[in-house]
Amino acid sequence: MLPAYLPNPVAALFGGGTPIDQGKNYSDGKRVLGDGKTYRGLIFGVLGGIGIGLVQIELFGIFHLEPMPEHTVLSVILLATGALLGDLCKSFFKRRLGKDRGEKWPIADQYDLVVGSLLLVLLIDPGWLLGNLTLPVFLAILILTPLLHRAVNILGYRMKVKEVPW
Repeated sequence: MLPAYLPNPVAALFGGGTPIDQGKNYSDGKRVLGDGKTYRGLIFGVLGGIGIGLVQIELFGIFHLEPMPEHTVLSVILLATGALLGDLCKSFFKRRLGKDRGEKWPIADQYDLVVGSLLLVLLIDPGWLLGNLTLPVFLAILILTPLLHRAVNILGYRMKVKEVPW
């Protein structure tokens, strides 16, 4: 899941600039996504996820890491892209519910990247997903995701990359 876990912190670290929604409001009068979702963050986030995935592919080839799923270039691209698409979808619905940027939204804040990444892989490369997402792997993802999410957000807050530690 590294190609899906890395894009959000990379987007926070290297984001900024022009918002994806161009500052426009939806039909409900609220911002479509908000200032926190930028083109630069999206591009660098996806590239960061792809980069770590390519490193994983290379390491798998060198060390023959049998218990680990063998990534493909396609799986890496889909996991990285899907993670940020999940985050964008969550932001869209967060704005519809009247939640502000940085406001807590438990469960959605932690699992948006998981849903987005796995759904995109399922839609485009179901063979890879079904061949690698076993029940133990899925349970590990469900358990580790909120723990990693919290740790990375605290680190981002302390580094002054995030305005809130959640």
